[in-house]
Amino acid sequence: MNIFVLEDDFTQQARIETTLTGLIRKHQIEPKIFEVFGKPDQLLAAVEEKGAHQLFFLDIEIKEEEKKGLEVARQIRNKDPYAIIVFVTTHSEFMPLSFRYQISALDYIDKELSAENFEKRIEDALTYAYSKNAKTIAEDSFYFTSKYAQVQYPYKELLYLETSPRPHRVILYTNTDRMEFTANLSDILKQEKRLIRCHRSFLINPSNVVKVDRQERLAYFENGTTCLIARNKVDDVIKAIDKLH
Repeated sequence: MNIFVLEDDFTQQARIETTLTGLIRKHQIEPKIFEVFGKPDQLLAAVEEKGAHQLFFLDIEIKEEEKKGLEVARQIRNKDPYAIIVFVTTHSEFMPLSFRYQISALDYIDKELSAENFEKRIEDALTYAYSKNAKTIAEDSFYFTSKYAQVQYPYKELLYLETSPRPHRVILYTNTDRMEFTANLSDILKQEKRLIRCHRSFLINPSNVVKVDRQERLAYFENGTTCLIARNKVDDVIKAIDKLH
């Protein structure tokens, strides 16, 4: 689980960080990342993953820019449609604007709440995100974790993965997205048995293959993209697709 906080006021930073630290300990949560930022650019640069395992607590007013947090949330949402976003703010009047910004925030927590109510709302958001993460992984996600990366993505949307031109990295493809992260195909295959290695450079999701060209040794996907199939892997790909039906 990754937890990010954006707050430019030092006192409020310390308040949120202390509250979260206590709640993480209370619920025995072990976040992979727990970072507090005062500047939007720093936070956005740190967001490299996608999935419901990412929880953001954002102030709306940053450096006296009243709606800066909403703009940051929109950029987060563009990078990660599955992230969970919570606003911690004195500007609850901006709540209707979240619909215009297409943010889909989980909650708006007023900084002026009593200490008890403030902590309870933070706790509710944290435990919801934690349970959502566990449920999503258990249900039907492609999930890969290592000391270098944690990636969670709806399995049904995954088309294939290929080795990147950059050393020790792979690229995940869906119909609408492309995501690169540190890993190798062999380690991914150990964690995700539903994928098929069709070539030394490719892992495919057989449930999204719409055509196999035996002569050209290509696997086709609905969006028109293709993956190479090694000569000795053609029958394995055909069998994997047949098994699904």
